Amino acid sequence: MTTALITGSTAGIGAAFARRLAAGGHNLVLVARDTKRLAEQATELHDRHGIEAEVLAADLSTDEGIAAVEQRLGDRTHPVDLLVNNAGFGNKGRYLEVAMADELAMLKVHVEAVLRLTSAATESMRSRGRGGVVNVASVAAFVPRGTYGASKAWVVQFTQGAARDLAGSGVRLMALCPGFVRTEFHQRAGMGTDNIPGWMWLDADKLVATALDDLARGRTVSIPDPRYKALMGVVKLAPRGLLGGLSSRTGRKYGPR
Repeated sequence: MTTALITGSTAGIGAAFARRLAAGGHNLVLVARDTKRLAEQATELHDRHGIEAEVLAADLSTDEGIAAVEQRLGDRTHPVDLLVNNAGFGNKGRYLEVAMADELAMLKVHVEAVLRLTSAATESMRSRGRGGVVNVASVAAFVPRGTYGASKAWVVQFTQGAARDLAGSGVRLMALCPGFVRTEFHQRAGMGTDNIPGWMWLDADKLVATALDDLARGRTVSIPDPRYKALMGVVKLAPRGLLGGLSSRTGRKYGPR
């Protein structure tokens, strides 16, 4: 049985990955900040699917939290075969309205943690000649939209570059770029969602199923829905100045993901 480590595993996309992988017979390492929720999730998945679910409480906005997960990923006696870097959050407000400490915490989680954990995982995977990494980004990566969009753009570019460098090693890397997903994301950030059109919402379980299929096909970027693929096609053709204005207004109205 293979083992998958999922950050931000207790809610939203992370929880959907945990359900899908457990149902497929994968053992899990569940990473989040809330020890109680982690224990409840591990018990439920173990009882329902008969897999082993290890818990690791870690705050990835701290050096100590990142180091703890790095250490687990480097354990050669209990190797991790799939890493899902899902932990993340949004800040409500425009540039200069958000406290600098909150902006830096976002970069710590979205950029530094992704870099360090991907590196720890792929080093071990390359030595075994197999493994995979899914770095959860966002369609916000493709539009000018503040620190959140910039951090997710970094995730996409980093993942694609690392995938090229590791080509032929047996290690696959993919950036997952969802749109609006029904999760706790917006509620935690204090963002209203009442005005988001119903057609823009994605189901987390269907999204994860498509993402894992795309990873198996060797894709380095996954936009897991035809509606968002079409939207991103339009984005590529739109003038950057116009796009910046639209994304800024839309971001303040709807939130980043």
